Amino acid sequence: MKQRIVTGLIGGIIFIGIVYLGNSWFSLLVLLLALGGLYEFLRMAKIPLFSMASLFSFILMLGILLPNVAFASSMELSVGDVLLPVMLLLFIYSVWRKNQFHIEHVALTILGALYIGYGFTYMLATRNLPEHGLLLTFLVVFGIWATDTGAYFVGKAVGRRKLWPAISPNKTLEGSLGGLVLAVLVVALLNQLGGSFSFGQVLGIGLTIGIAGQLGDLVESAIKRHFGVKDSGQILPGHGGVLDRFDSLLFVFPILHLSGMI
Repeated sequence: MKQRIVTGLIGGIIFIGIVYLGNSWFSLLVLLLALGGLYEFLRMAKIPLFSMASLFSFILMLGILLPNVAFASSMELSVGDVLLPVMLLLFIYSVWRKNQFHIEHVALTILGALYIGYGFTYMLATRNLPEHGLLLTFLVVFGIWATDTGAYFVGKAVGRRKLWPAISPNKTLEGSLGGLVLAVLVVALLNQLGGSFSFGQVLGIGLTIGIAGQLGDLVESAIKRHFGVKDSGQILPGHGGVLDRFDSLLFVFPILHLSGMI
């Protein structure tokens, strides 16, 4: 637990500092996180890093992400420009490998690139918003941390009913509600200190963070359970890998954009 707390504090301070700096600093961090996250996903799926399949997956993920980073903003590339060729090449590769690399591997290779590429792209898009970009990013980050904290402590204190035991046996319904309430309160407090969002906007953003953040965590738990691993990686002592720490963010940022709240 001590290692987990120390790593969390140091990592959190560094991450918040880079979010504040924005621009190329944040773009570089997000790019590195996306590369690490896709590596973890492919490793869990038992797709070798040094293979044509991994190469195509990284190309697709970078095709989604790179046009949105600060130091490559002049790139003009649509997802369709990359997705169709990569999909066709993966099908050809599966034939060439005589089904040692089969249709499920094709699907996983594409899914990992889309899941991670879009999640981190919307994180960048939020921070790069000309108005309220920094505030919205902080609301999401601190809101997710509040969700995790509230769910953990409320669940420990009064948790009785399991939320989804087949996916994550330690999570409780009471803890989930505690995390949701704390997320709304933290978002409201941060907005009171330095924001200008209305009560309705704060409530909508807070609820979305609390619900979508926990859904993202459950999705990552389901992925790990399917692949039979405890953590997606070991890059963060006491916390696991990139996907273990950013699973909620990969869900919340896209959902906020798709819902029209950002």
